[in-house]
Formats: sequence, structure tokens, C-alpha cells
Amino acid sequence: MCAFWSHRLEDTGKAGLPFWEVPTGQLDLTFLFAASTQIFCTSLLRYLAPSSTGDKNSFAFFSARDRWPVILTSAIDDVHKAVSKESDPEKQEEGKRITEGLAKLKYELQHDRQLTPLLDDGQPDIPSYNKELEARGNPKWFDVAWLYSECYLYRRMATLFSTSTHWKRYDVFSMQKMSTFRSSRPAVMELAARYNDITKQFGSKDSALAHASDEEREQAEKALFTEMCEICLWGNATDLSLLTNLSYDDIQKLQGSESRKANGEKIIVNDISAAFACLVKAQRSGAKERRVDIVLDNAGFELFVDLVLAGYLLQSGLATHIVLHPKNIPWFVSDVVPKDFSDLLTVLVNAKSFYETPSEDEQASGATPEALSDSDRANLKALFESWSGLYAEGKILLRPNGFWTEGGSFWRMPHTAPSLLSDLKESELVIFKGDLNYRKLTGDAMWDPATPFTEAIGPLGPQSGIRVLSLRTCKADVVVGLAKGKDEELKAMEGGGGDSGARKWAWSGKWAVVSFCDGKA
Repeated sequence: MCAFWSHRLEDTGKAGLPFWEVPTGQLDLTFLFAASTQIFCTSLLRYLAPSSTGDKNSFAFFSARDRWPVILTSAIDDVHKAVSKESDPEKQEEGKRITEGLAKLKYELQHDRQLTPLLDDGQPDIPSYNKELEARGNPKWFDVAWLYSECYLYRRMATLFSTSTHWKRYDVFSMQKMSTFRSSRPAVMELAARYNDITKQFGSKDSALAHASDEEREQAEKALFTEMCEICLWGNATDLSLLTNLSYDDIQKLQGSESRKANGEKIIVNDISAAFACLVKAQRSGAKERRVDIVLDNAGFELFVDLVLAGYLLQSGLATHIVLHPKNIPWFVSDVVPKDFSDLLTVLVNAKSFYETPSEDEQASGATPEALSDSDRANLKALFESWSGLYAEGKILLRPNGFWTEGGSFWRMPHTAPSLLSDLKESELVIFKGDLNYRKLTGDAMWDPATPFTEAIGPLGPQSGIRVLSLRTCKADVVVGLAKGKDEELKAMEGGGGDSGARKWAWSGKWAVVSFCDGKA
């Protein structure tokens, strides 16, 4: 890194932050001078360029042009249907205004208008969003940092509801989450049976584990931990903000044990063993409190597999408490909000009604869902009793925080959310799920793909006091920790990007990385 650049950052008290990640309100003249110096250090700092919607070879540009209009159209349709079912004239009128607001946002996006200040809904993040927007020079949709603009998009959608009277708690993405979870039925049934079988073995004196030697037990436990992490990893493949064109059959093909086995070689960075070793060491230390945190990503099937992992960690003794970190507003289509947790438990306890009642599409086609078998109903009931029991005992906790829906990366955490950082330091392992969390960990910057993960996560890296495990299927250009030459190898494959320079292989979610950094070492 340019020595002058580092020196100027230290002078301003913001060492370790690339210029686009300095918290708004701290962009003083000294720092802006340092930022301008980047022009003269281009060759050394090229990897610090943020992903931008202005780069036509990037997934950022594709997202802004093709994905976001589809997402907004779906939201408009959802509110329109909800309004048509309302009898209250005031709620109807307000719903129509929200629909108009979504349509206006879509128009501005598609016609490359300037991003406008967010409406003040009373939440503390709005001034920061608007100050940063001003600091960025009031950019247009197709020439702005991707991370900020995508967060801005969903935050602006949220303000349309939060500033209303009758629609404050409405989740415009809820129906999509639940319908996609319904389509995940085969994988849900498979994993419910697998989870119940495993947890019975932990509690049985007659199981093979109970009579195994210490070495055999550890090998078996490592194999189970690996399986659970891979289940949790590939559950991230069903991200509704990405799957705008897939059918239910396509979604089902992304799930299930056969799919996971076939995708094993597509985990191109795999640090699962290092994470397991840390949890085993903590377990053997005899510490009474051994907490694992999961920074959640998608609701529906992915939340289901996250709970499979959480339950497994508790039942196996690798953790004593699990803290789940959902978003506090509807976010990136399918991200978990607290209500999604209760909705999932409700599905499990009312599985027969949920899975056997025809969806709107099935009603239209005259199709009838297959009835649940007795074993399926029993497995889902056992799952509900297990997870609801762990929650009632305080072993599974939900802890939302406004930081997760701010417009910047996790590099800002020490500056803008120091109490959250302190809390995460209490955890043995913090698992960050999904693509957006990975982008935020790495500053959503165009790093050289051979850059070590430990370097790319900046202040959450070595000596941060946090053990980070990122489970991510790749759906964006930023990727780090690859072996030298691996990026070129993947680009050379069919559909990988080739001579275009685009890293298209990393757009589809077909490749994955499991990256670990022991910030407590």
C-alpha cells in the first residue's frame, strides 16, 4: 500500500479504512486530501476500487440494470394485491401511495436519475445515509458504489412503509419467502429426518458415538460438523434477490444431499477444519459459556438450515448458546427479520396445513399438493419441539441490530458500532452467512483474488478479538483467498468470463468459499 496513503489515514485517526469506507461526518480536509492521493497510487491501490454500477463488466452493473427492476416490479405487484384485499379506505389509499412510491423509484433507477435523500422515518441511520449521499456528490444509479446504492435501494423501499400509518410493519417480501420455502419441501423433509437421527445419537448410550474411542469420536464429530457447515453453505444458494428467473423445480435442484455431494469440489476455499478445531479447543477447555453467533442472511430454507446448524452445535456440545443476528427491516428481498423465525416455527407446528393447502399457482392450475407422510409429520413435529425448546431455554437468542442495514461495510464497525463489536468479541465463533455479508466483510472492493481473506476483512481480521467464519456461495465479483491462478482458471471455463475481463464465474452461486480468520490468536 502507498506509504503516504497509510500515513495520512493514521494522521486522521482512521487507519485501516479505505477512503470510501470512512464514516460520514469524518471526511475532514486532511482525509479528503489523502483520498485524492489515490489518483497517484493507482497501480498500488487498484484492488481498493469499490465495486461500481458504472463498471459494465461487473455484476454490479447487471444487478442495477436487470435485477433491481424485477425486484421492484414484484414489490409493486405484492402491494397492489394486498391493497385489493383491503376494505379500509384509508389503508387502501395509503397502499396506493406506497405503490406509486415504488413505481417512482423504479422509474428513477431505469432512467439513471440521481439518488435522492431518504425520507426521515425517525430511525438513526437516515441522517448517515443522507450525509453519505451528499458526500458522494449525489450520484446517479449507474455510476455509484454498488454496496452503498444497493443498501440505499432497500432502505428507501423500507421508508415507504415505515413512514405510513397502516403499513408500518408490512413485509413486502414475506409472500415470496414463504412460497419459496414451500418449494423447498423435499430438502426440508430430508434434513428434518437427518437432524432428528443425529440428535438422537447424541443422547443415546447405545449409539456408535457413545462407544467410540476419543480419536474415532473426534473424526466422527468433525465429519458431522463439516456436513452441517456444507448444508448451511449451500442453503445460501436460494437467495431470492438473485433467483428472479428460476422455477420451483430449479430451486429444488439446488438443495438436497445429492446436490451437496456433487458441489463438494466447487468449494474453492475451505477453512471448515480450522473453525472446528477452535470449537473443539474451547469445548475441551471446560469453559461453561461457549457462544456461537450466526449473522443471518436469507429466510425460508436458508434460515431452516441455519437452525439445523444451530441445533446441532448445541446438541453436540460444541456450543452452549447460539445468538442469531437478523435484520430489523425487510432487506435484500429474502433476508431474515425476527418475524421470519416465528413464521418458520409456525410452519413446523402446522406443517399439514402449510404443505397440503394449494398455493395460488396450484389453485390456478388445479394441482393438489401431495399429502405429508406420517414420518414427515413426526419429523417436523420433533424439529419444532427441539428448536422451540432451545429457544424457550434461552439457548437460542435473536439479537437484531441497526448496524446490519447501514449503507457501508463491516470495516466501519469499530467506528460506528463499537458496542456491537464488543459483544461479538464474547463469542467463540461468529459465522457470517451469504454473499452480502461477505461483500461487507471485504469492503466490497476489487481485491486481487489471491489476497488473503485475513487481510481483506481489515479491522475484523487478525488481533480484532473476533473469530470470523464466512459461508458464502459466490454471487458478486469480489472474492479473495484463492490460490494464485485459480481466478484465471475459472474465467477460462465456459461462461466464466473469458477475455471480457468479467469475473462471471462468481455471479451464479455455483462456486463457494468457506473462509476463516482467528482474530483471537
